[in-house]
Amino acid sequence: MNGLTGAYVPGGSWLHRLPAGVKLAGLALSCTALVLLRPPVALAGAAVVAAALYASARVGGRAAWAQVRPVRWFAVVLFVVQLVFADLDAAVSSTLRVVLAVALAGLVTLTTRTADMLATLERGLSPVRLVGLDPFRLSLLLSLTVRSVPVVASLATRVREAQRARGVERSVRAFAVPLVVGALRHADALGEALSARGLDD
Repeated sequence: MNGLTGAYVPGGSWLHRLPAGVKLAGLALSCTALVLLRPPVALAGAAVVAAALYASARVGGRAAWAQVRPVRWFAVVLFVVQLVFADLDAAVSSTLRVVLAVALAGLVTLTTRTADMLATLERGLSPVRLVGLDPFRLSLLLSLTVRSVPVVASLATRVREAQRARGVERSVRAFAVPLVVGALRHADALGEALSARGLDD
């Protein structure tokens, strides 16, 4: 399953060796802390910590950039909107908060095998058996949903770049149609891969 959906980078760092459950819990706590942090200086300190974590994971600069690249334009828009309707501190804080949350989630993905993440989610979701749901399929659904976000964001970036090359960047149709078609193709390919693994029902 890892080759199907994951961006896992093999390695032997302490983050790679850390149990998936600990990393997921740490991610939840970190995102909560980011919401509570207000001053830009404090969030800048959090950015230094995130950079240090990436460095210690030794996943490489290209893999690290790939985690935040899909949200770069969203971050720019968010910064401008906050700057217009609030102030500079709020704009910096809001933008840093989003980018850091995405970067930390990406770090968990880069250092955690898909099978380990699924097993952890399945154990955490085991109580749903009481209402007739399958924890494995539910955990697979959650994992695929999370991992599809950067895929669609990357697709949107490629479509936007193609629009600029054709000189139709203002056309909503020229953006929406290729994006929807590309997303459906990705879903079809994913469905075929899941079917080949006996998860077609």
